[in-house]
Amino acid sequence: DGSHSEESGNGVRGLGALIARERGLRFGPITVHTDAGAKRLQLLEVDPSRRFLFRADMGAPTDIEPRTLEVAGERIDVVSMRVGNPQCVLLAPLDQARLHKLGAALQRHAAFPEAVNFEIAHLDPPDLVSILIWERGVGPTQSSGTGSCASAVAAAAAGGAARRVRVRAPGGEQIVEWPDQENLFLTGWAEVVFDGEWLG
Repeated sequence: DGSHSEESGNGVRGLGALIARERGLRFGPITVHTDAGAKRLQLLEVDPSRRFLFRADMGAPTDIEPRTLEVAGERIDVVSMRVGNPQCVLLAPLDQARLHKLGAALQRHAAFPEAVNFEIAHLDPPDLVSILIWERGVGPTQSSGTGSCASAVAAAAAGGAARRVRVRAPGGEQIVEWPDQENLFLTGWAEVVFDGEWLG
């Protein structure tokens, strides 16, 4: 909807792909500066179709807090945190109707004055987390890098997941590693689909 966002996990990878393509990079580091701090990307691989595989240092998740909220007539146990931006994760079976009901209601909830990215995350122990995403300012979306990170952190902190997991969203799969409290890494592909010129 055009509102401000501190960072985008998928967005920094997309920008990294543009930079790598323009500079002809095949491997190595790229740093992207965001309102949530510098994100260091390591280009791991370029495949023949010109997709770029990056491992991004997303910084430490902060303000990790289990909490119970009243939302849309439900009492839910969630894990909230910041992964550069505000996140709220419900560990539960995936349910599109529930995503729409709770995701929309949470945007106006007193607990999240900046609104919030909301994920329903289902753990298939020990190393696969499947998610549905309601993105702040967007609504239901196919993928979220920061949402994948938040879901992995919540699954490890409150669900017994491994510290390295595959996170499967409707739009594809990424790898999240949370080896310790100070580090969080997101690995996934990025592809330049088209180019355009902004004339406004």
